[in-house]
Amino acid sequence: MDQGFKNTVVAHGQQVGIEIEVVERNPAEVGFVPRPNRWVVEQTNGILMLHRRLVRDYEHRPATAESRVYWAISDVMARRLTGTSTSWRGA
Repeated sequence: MDQGFKNTVVAHGQQVGIEIEVVERNPAEVGFVPRPNRWVVEQTNGILMLHRRLVRDYEHRPATAESRVYWAISDVMARRLTGTSTSWRGA
């Protein structure tokens, strides 16, 4: 997260009842060091962006957008369970 917005995000999270944990960078580390939990989130977002409806925010209601995410992740799980692909990407 951009360090300039850290306090703003934490304050907003408190207002809406979401617990935000900010993971600080270790000053002794030099260069790029991946954070284990962040990769899970980034991978999930990347997979969801392969679904056309989720690339842009077309939905006007949060419930509709939420249903699109459920649809997309259900598609991903079904493909993984069956080992099939119906995509032009071939994977």
